[in-house]
Amino acid sequence: MLSSLRDRALPDHQRRTLEELEEDLDLSYGDTRAKQSAFWSMLFLSAVIAAGGVLTDSTATVIGAMIIAPLSTPIMGIALGAVQRRRSTAALFVLAGGLLVVVLGALFSLVLPASYDLLSNSQISSRTSPGLMDLVAALATGFAGALALSRRDVAAVLPGVAIAISLVPPLVVTGVCLGQAAWWLALGSSVLFLSNLLALVFAGMMVFGGLGYATAGRGRKTGGARRTYLALGLLFGAVGVLLAANTAATVLVQLWTTRAANSATRWLAASPGASVVNVSAQSRTLYIQVRAPGDLPPVDTLLADLQGQIPDGVPVVVVTNEGRQLQAGRVGD
Repeated sequence: MLSSLRDRALPDHQRRTLEELEEDLDLSYGDTRAKQSAFWSMLFLSAVIAAGGVLTDSTATVIGAMIIAPLSTPIMGIALGAVQRRRSTAALFVLAGGLLVVVLGALFSLVLPASYDLLSNSQISSRTSPGLMDLVAALATGFAGALALSRRDVAAVLPGVAIAISLVPPLVVTGVCLGQAAWWLALGSSVLFLSNLLALVFAGMMVFGGLGYATAGRGRKTGGARRTYLALGLLFGAVGVLLAANTAATVLVQLWTTRAANSATRWLAASPGASVVNVSAQSRTLYIQVRAPGDLPPVDTLLADLQGQIPDGVPVVVVTNEGRQLQAGRVGD
């Protein structure tokens, strides 16, 4: 049964040999000098491009960095080495490469002014609050990438896989946030990178193991492989729980901001021409941006209406169209 499914997924005449895979994925195998020089030069350039794209909030530039980023090579090398139960230097390349990108991101962050709002940049804000769907997408991308690497006829899809998986940009964002002392934002982007890394390794191990590379050319016992799968699965599950919790928190915040927008609309109903522009939650504070041609109603009315709509103790700040910030107080006080 398993053999039949394997043949359907990957016919023998399209299956790459283990030696071919090792040649592509193991940076310490074959012409190591050429491989490693290409890896480090392309990683450095992709990090510089990603940093430029992140700081200028340019999606097209960030995509360009993702296409040339070589980090997925040693990550898939980790997966192949794990199913083969052999030692490899792939993890060291991932660790050293990740540190290089983070350091470059921190250096580039020095050009930002002290008053720069990191969350106003979509390239940063979209990578500092990962959710469960990010993990699902990364897992599917890992399966696609591993299958493409195992076949001779679908190598053309690899650039698409590189775009779909986010590896270098989250590390750059981590460096930028660390450089600006935004520790929680840095943690969020680090979790995104870690979840993508684990998804790639997990999917790669499943595909390479399922296609028979675990025992190709070698006679190996399966006990150690099972322990490896179990350990990786537990770690993968832990990250999944963390992302699921973050997804639930994001949904709750969205619910609270919607309720706050409705309360603010009712609060401004007595002021002709006044309207709610935006409601956002930042640093555990609720910001309500309003446009009003005249004086605003008493903020006590707003706080009273918010009670029971959002958790007690949340600070509320009203931002006017002139840029004034009115400290309304805390809900429930």
